[in-house]
Formats: sequence, structure tokens, C-alpha cells
Amino acid sequence: MKAYIFPGQGAQFSGMGLDLFESSPLAQEYFNKANDVLGFSITDIMFTGSDEELKQTKVTQPAIFLHSVILTKVLGDKFQPEMVAGHSLGEFSALVSVGVLSFEDGLKLVSTRALAMQKACEIQPSTMAAVLGLDDQIVVDTCAEIDGIVVAANFNCPGQLVISGSVPSIEKACEVLKEKGAKRALILPVGGAFHSPLMEPAREELAAAIENTTFNKPICPIYQNVTANAVTNPDEIKKNLITQLTAPVRWTQSVQQMIADGATEFVEVGPGNVLQGLVKKIDRNAITSTAGI
Repeated sequence: MKAYIFPGQGAQFSGMGLDLFESSPLAQEYFNKANDVLGFSITDIMFTGSDEELKQTKVTQPAIFLHSVILTKVLGDKFQPEMVAGHSLGEFSALVSVGVLSFEDGLKLVSTRALAMQKACEIQPSTMAAVLGLDDQIVVDTCAEIDGIVVAANFNCPGQLVISGSVPSIEKACEVLKEKGAKRALILPVGGAFHSPLMEPAREELAAAIENTTFNKPICPIYQNVTANAVTNPDEIKKNLITQLTAPVRWTQSVQQMIADGATEFVEVGPGNVLQGLVKKIDRNAITSTAGI
């Protein structure tokens, strides 16, 4: 079975999507529609903007979403998923790709999400850190021992977990995790504590937008970050998507479940190939590839 996987924030690069735009009138139509929906020319920033401009949350998230979703549109009949999953932001791309959300509604929700997350980041200094070389449970237990807010945020693959929280708590957790044998505990250059309780204000804002958006039944199961299980019920998809902002991304568990349910090939749709690398670390026998036009 073929599983399509969609990347999240961090996969962006200057020039992303330009090849799609130049080679496909259909892609041009969707990119131009995106400029109208967002109220600014995101294509200018995607195609010729600097890395700094692309790092703006209000740009980064819609840009990655657009690259992934428009690629599925251009693929047409070649895009025939039997299961899908997206990493964090990528879950929105996956939902549009399987018909749960329309292109316009998906883009509006992603834009709302990005702006709400940016506002939440400004309330309290917060950050994230990558922890390498420790068992996931040791990291989870250590976070629980630290004063303040620090939680496991991204279960990316065995031995690679991202923690999220307030700056002092993250700094303390990194010290303790190194003492416990972590190969690295590295604070990441991100704007805030994504997938932590500090995103609660953003979750509330996004929840209101999601509740007012029509969700359809997907053409195939989506493995959502919150549960790591196959979901097809629109109401359940909505609920999980709202929870996602303050809950961990269970990517390791999602990929393992997809394999258990019959996935034999993972195709990454969007900029970069980060997810392919994670899948290989979760199961070295997995077949991976990148969707291309």
C-alpha cells in the first residue's frame, strides 16, 4: 500500500514551488488563487524571497502547505493515496489532499493557525530543543521532573525527540538530559513552544475557525498526529486537529501504525525529504520516495 506523507515547518527554502509554477498552468491558477485568499503575494516570497522572509511564520506555514497541496493537484491521476499523514502543519496539507478540506478552506485555516501561533509566541519567551540518543521514555520522565513548562513535543523517530516549553525550563531540561546520557540536547532556532500548553491561546483561536469550517469524509484514512491511528470520521478529524496545537506529534507511532496496517511505500509530497529520513530511521526496510511532476 502506498502512503503519502506531508512535511511541516522547517522544510521551506527560497525558490520553492517555482518549478511547479513555471511548468503547469494548473499550478499557476492555484498559486494566484492563494495570493488572493491571503491578501499578499506569497508567490513573490516563495520564488525570490530571502531565507529570513520565508522564516516569518505567516509565510512559512502557508508556503509549505501550498507547495505540497498544489503538487498533488498537478499530479492528478498519479496521486492515488491509500493512506496519508502529515507532520504537524503537514496534517492540513494531507487533509486537503484527500478531500476533507477544500483548497481555500485549508489555506485559510493554515493562515489563521500561523498568525495565532505567532501571537501565542509573543506572550511568553519559549522555545524547543532537539534531544538525540536517549530513549523516548527517559526524555518524557525527565520533562515531568523539571519545574515550569517543558513537554515532549515531537516524537520524530527512535532516539530523536523534540521538547517544548518556557526558555528556563528548556535550558534546565537540556542540562539534565545531557547528564543522563543524551548525545545532544540542542536548543532550536524557533519562535516558540509549539505543541505545548503554551500554545493554548492559539488552540482556542484555531478551534473557533475549525468549528466554522466544513469537513468532509476523506477518500482514504488519515493517520493524525494526536492519535497515531487511522481516522475517517470528519467529527473526529476536527477534534484531533484542534487538540494538535497543544499535544505532541506522534510521528514515530504514526509511521509504525501505517506499516502495521499495510503501508509498503512512503511518498513525501512537498519541499525537501526530511520525512523520508525519519521513516527510514523508524523502519530501515521501508521504501521511500519523493513525489515529482
